[in-house]
Amino acid sequence: MERNEKFIKCFDDQKNMLVALEQAKLAYNEDEVPIGCCIVDMNNNIICQTRNKKEEMNNSLMHAEMQALNIAMEKLGTKYLYEYCMYVTLEPCAMCAGALVNARIGRLVYGLEEPKTGCCGSKFNLVDGSFNHTILVEKGIYKDEIKELMSSFFQAKRNKN
Repeated sequence: MERNEKFIKCFDDQKNMLVALEQAKLAYNEDEVPIGCCIVDMNNNIICQTRNKKEEMNNSLMHAEMQALNIAMEKLGTKYLYEYCMYVTLEPCAMCAGALVNARIGRLVYGLEEPKTGCCGSKFNLVDGSFNHTILVEKGIYKDEIKELMSSFFQAKRNKN
């Protein structure tokens, strides 16, 4: 079996994406765009779990992915995350995709594609090895639930206005 196959098979995608989805629900309840994220090791131990905090922190860089990368690298004492997997509810944007490449995350699993700003295969693909690192990518885990959460959030926003 090829190394990539062994690496992929060690992760429990369903269980780990549920952690990210729970974080997205917390973000929703905090009036943040409901995006949640977690980073796990090859034994499915959660290294960190985060959610969008752009409104709370008044900082447009506080995407769930950026926070997770910072927390994981600090906690693990490393600048590279080759042996780890990030689970995130929505396809990462350019900023986050670039950070994932620079952090050398081994694998990315996201739930819902983002056709307007997604940079892991939808609008652009920054993680395919065109730069200095290739990330193994899986998508579509719990996409219906995530789509419903996102739609509900933005519908509520429109109704407020």
